[in-house]
Amino acid sequence: MMHSLIQSDIFSHIPDMKYTPRWAVLLIDLVLCFAAYIISFAIGSSLFTYGIDELALGIWQQMLVVMLIQVLCFWLFHSYSGILRFSTFVDIIKVLLAVFSCGVIVLLTNVIVQSATGVKLFLNTLPFIYCPLAFILLFCLRVGVKTLYDTVLQHTGQRRRVLIYGTKSAGLAIAKMLRSSGSYYEYVPKGFITDGKDIRSFSMQGLPIYVKNDDLIPLMQRKNIRDVIVSPMKMKEINPGVDLDIFLKNNIRILTAPSFSSWKQGDEQEVRIGRIESIQIEDLLERPTITMNTENVSAILSGQVVMITGAAGSIGSELVRQVLRFNPSVVILFEQAESPLHDLRLDLRHQFPEANIVAYIGDLRERGALEQAFRDYRPDVIFHAGAYKHVPLMEEFPNEAVRANVLGTKNIADLAVEYGAKRFVMVSTDKAVNPTNVMGASKRIAEIYVQSLYRKLSAENPNCTRFITTRFGNVLGSNGSVIPYFKKQIAQGGPVTVTHPDIIRFFMTIPEACTLVMEAATLGNGGEIFVFDMGHQVKILDLAKNMIRLAGYRPDVDIPIVFTGLRPGEKLYEEVLNRKEITLPTENEKIKIARVREEDYDKVSPAIDKLIEIARKELPMQTVAQMKRIVPEYKPKNSIYEQLDR
Repeated sequence: MMHSLIQSDIFSHIPDMKYTPRWAVLLIDLVLCFAAYIISFAIGSSLFTYGIDELALGIWQQMLVVMLIQVLCFWLFHSYSGILRFSTFVDIIKVLLAVFSCGVIVLLTNVIVQSATGVKLFLNTLPFIYCPLAFILLFCLRVGVKTLYDTVLQHTGQRRRVLIYGTKSAGLAIAKMLRSSGSYYEYVPKGFITDGKDIRSFSMQGLPIYVKNDDLIPLMQRKNIRDVIVSPMKMKEINPGVDLDIFLKNNIRILTAPSFSSWKQGDEQEVRIGRIESIQIEDLLERPTITMNTENVSAILSGQVVMITGAAGSIGSELVRQVLRFNPSVVILFEQAESPLHDLRLDLRHQFPEANIVAYIGDLRERGALEQAFRDYRPDVIFHAGAYKHVPLMEEFPNEAVRANVLGTKNIADLAVEYGAKRFVMVSTDKAVNPTNVMGASKRIAEIYVQSLYRKLSAENPNCTRFITTRFGNVLGSNGSVIPYFKKQIAQGGPVTVTHPDIIRFFMTIPEACTLVMEAATLGNGGEIFVFDMGHQVKILDLAKNMIRLAGYRPDVDIPIVFTGLRPGEKLYEEVLNRKEITLPTENEKIKIARVREEDYDKVSPAIDKLIEIARKELPMQTVAQMKRIVPEYKPKNSIYEQLDR
């Protein structure tokens, strides 16, 4: 009957109840203390009758004095400030101190008054009976309210049963936070998960420890546990893409918690369990970590004038933030998009109030706006991240791809030479390798231009501008990338659209991509193309399925997956290096140098000029034909330009 009553709608409002005001908690505590005093006086007067007639105060006067002292002690220790249903060990200690401090004050007052006047105010035995009794009543109040609230939450489905993956200090801290959490109390820990084989029979904090083996998932299903929280320390020890796969395949939701250091730095009441959230797909992708040689980067950026094109884009904005850490004298933000540039400048002024940041609105295709920035500031180091990057759109508008990616690069490269820039670092793409689309071909032509320009200049002047190129794959979280697109589709209930069941891609994070660019700026002597060891390629279908599972749904059951076919210019896999290219190692084991076909500037420059002229005439087929002449390995796929190969 009691179980049915708890499960009824009568208690459904309890999880949403507001907190009891502090004055109400204080009043309840005083009522219990009053009851404890009455019981204590009754016990004391019946057991210790000697001297009762000699007391200077009557029972009600004594009670008033004791209650006033008790209120003072409650105020000193703030024992009434805690939320009853979320009472913790700290709250109990406050109550203990408040009650026994009152007893000590009463006893000392009685001794002092008796020594001075020979008259007692209270029975000497009163504090020894009152203090334990009052503490027991206050303790039972808090434990009772907490137990009732937890029971109601568990039976009304408001709390999710969860296992904690990790048995070290961070895992223990998570369990403690879950048990003592405040308004975000959503999870109830039911045990720990370990990779160890010899810890099966142990327990921690009264919770069992389960071994991650073939028996774990059936056990979780029997116990109705659908969530696993991975401790921060455990995330550092495991390979998430492999070690968490058992949970993903069985539709177990994987959660993460903030790092243990942030708990120690922040206010426990604020951090609590509200910051536990679903693990991000980025954490499951196997990617090598790049470490930056900060001394080398500082040597080329500190005190220098740095210019970044495409500054408000995904890569550009992160580059700006990383560059600002090395104290350049000026950072020039060159961007065509007005609103993103405005937002970026406001954000940077807040993050780096001492930095000298200059914003320029301009188009890379218009040399005049660029030259104004060069005349005003004469940049020492240039990071060229401005480009058109979306493959399907560039297939539709090849003339725009040429103007932005080829002409834009040519304009800024020529100005870098004219105004004596020390370094020019260009952001390229793996789609420039054996390109099958207009975008990749346009970036390859830009690579050819800056490399051939450097070869010509360095033959005449070894101290000329150093031109350096970086290539990397798809960037997680960048504007228009697949992961934000999938997240949006999942949030809308699906379907999730994948172009082909076998399509694979390399992935890296925005900070990783920018670290590569920064490192390349220090490693490059001029003319190199740096490529990043990006690990294994990721199957987009597996990526989509894992994202659906991380969102708490089942692929092709709750969220359908639909195949839409390869888009124009798209290929099943991307290459980092041309098959005819070789690589050379660098100081950073994750970064290699691609040795590419060397072009003669005097031959390729006229061909590029002709390409730009054709693009200006809005002749897409002729534009692509000229691109193929410059890049013979460019073979259009799934595109109207395939006819040029027939």
